[in-house]
Amino acid sequence: MDGMTALRRKWAALLGGLRAGRIDCSPSPVWEIGALALLIALGLVAARMLPDESVGERAWTRADSTPGMFDAVASPRPAMARDHSPIARAATAAARGGTTYYVRPDGGDADQCDGKHDAPHRGSSRDRACAWSHPFVALPPAGRARIDGGDTLSIGRGEYMMGEGAPGTAGCVGANCHMSAVPSGPSPQRPTRIVAAKGARPVLWGSGGARRVIDLDNSANVEIAGLEITDRSDCAAGHSDKGAACRTEPPHGDWARTGLYARNSRNVLLRDLRIHGLAHTGINAGALRDWTLERVAINANGRAGWDGNVGKGKSSNSGRIVMRDVEIGWNGCAERWRTDEPWACWAQKSGGYGDGLGTQTTGGDWLIEDAHVHHNTSDGLDFRYMDGADSTRVTVRRLYAIANAGNQLKIRGNARVEDSVLVGRCAFFKSRRDPMLDGDHCRAGGNALQLVLTPGDLVYVGNNTITGEGGALIGANEGDSSARIRLQNNVLVGAPTFRKPGVRSSAYYANEAPAEVSWADNLVWQVKGIGCPGNSECNRDPQLTNSTLSKFDATPRAGSAWADKVGAPSRVARDLQRRMNGTAGSTSRD
Repeated sequence: MDGMTALRRKWAALLGGLRAGRIDCSPSPVWEIGALALLIALGLVAARMLPDESVGERAWTRADSTPGMFDAVASPRPAMARDHSPIARAATAAARGGTTYYVRPDGGDADQCDGKHDAPHRGSSRDRACAWSHPFVALPPAGRARIDGGDTLSIGRGEYMMGEGAPGTAGCVGANCHMSAVPSGPSPQRPTRIVAAKGARPVLWGSGGARRVIDLDNSANVEIAGLEITDRSDCAAGHSDKGAACRTEPPHGDWARTGLYARNSRNVLLRDLRIHGLAHTGINAGALRDWTLERVAINANGRAGWDGNVGKGKSSNSGRIVMRDVEIGWNGCAERWRTDEPWACWAQKSGGYGDGLGTQTTGGDWLIEDAHVHHNTSDGLDFRYMDGADSTRVTVRRLYAIANAGNQLKIRGNARVEDSVLVGRCAFFKSRRDPMLDGDHCRAGGNALQLVLTPGDLVYVGNNTITGEGGALIGANEGDSSARIRLQNNVLVGAPTFRKPGVRSSAYYANEAPAEVSWADNLVWQVKGIGCPGNSECNRDPQLTNSTLSKFDATPRAGSAWADKVGAPSRVARDLQRRMNGTAGSTSRD
């Protein structure tokens, strides 16, 4: 046996001993000890550089930094090759540390099983090498968590009732009968992980009026992945229609208020989640720092999709808040839990809310990429309460927003909006039998893109296709003359307005917003007369596949005047529509 072969075997034996809690301390030549020490050191360094392979390309495949507000956007840097060798995987696991616990429906309780083995409980009081039967065993509603920070809870295939009457809920009643807060991981490199088992899509369904299903109150360094979070009721909390409202007295029924709650939480990754059909809110989260969402659907929650209010004056966020490959739709509607059909859609005039995403006053550097935001009963993405500080901004890339009842996108302060399609079909719900009132349709003017300015803001809007039946395609208010807006390479298509069908929407309207506005290379078609701003093209049909609001398709026909424009949103629209139509967990019913 040559020296390197022997060394590899020593390495494997050492890792095996570490996993099993034992180490072979038999004598070794000095050179072997030195070489093993070097390999361990190199492996740990590699582990810190390599992302967890279950997380995907979150750290390496995209350029997160936002360029200068009026600069050209650099193409994303290529993904770094990752080492999937056993040594690299073992080094990554060793660096992460922690214990893996397992949940499966045929497991046992804490007295029957140690939770450290992915095996059923076989009925023997002496054999505790088996999984737990329910997430509540790991994170009991009343009591200390049985997992520590940095551990992994792997949840197997099955449907788990999360509320009063579920396993491990003795002593808890009603709203307070929910999972305890996830313990914080020791560091961002060693998060506590609540994840689906390989190949599984476990369903956590709230019941008994539980206040929340997943609790991240004061939790840091956490990953939540691969779960479906919902309930089994058709109701919406506090609905104005008694036939759609949830029971407020025991027995409450099979509904839960919120899918995921977080406050004072940092360094969190949410990925591959479907959060839908909750009675009140999909995600209620504020006072966050450095959060990332990847491949998350937040659909058909009774009051709002993402509500950032966790207390007045206590909800501001900071750091990087990143949302990639997300769907946010039909919020402000209850959901038929057996069919996922949205119904009983309501909004602010009748006591509801309806934003797809809304915040309290907040800071942070927000990035929204590859998002489908649609059919929410108020604004789609509402960043009206950004604090306007020089260090805060919202960047939106490749957003496809359609049929939200207010603004499709609203941003205060520094902003960059590019390569997106905004279809302001804000009166969509008028044609449905929902309890929405006249003032709910095209609220806040229904402008497709609404900019709210503060002194010194820099706003870039480029390579977008925008249409709508609100008063204006792009609206602006507040701020002073030190703010600057640049509109470049956009296609702006007017439509008859909802309030006055004989009048078409304006391309741009400033309401007490004296910001400096520059126009460059835009195509403006069939809008309310404002002349032809800047060097725009205003007298040529852009020849889109379909320019009617009800079936709007931004793909250009052959010979379109803008088909060859740099950064033309036609490709973006096509890619978004193709990808989003196949989004897992989508409840699109346009």
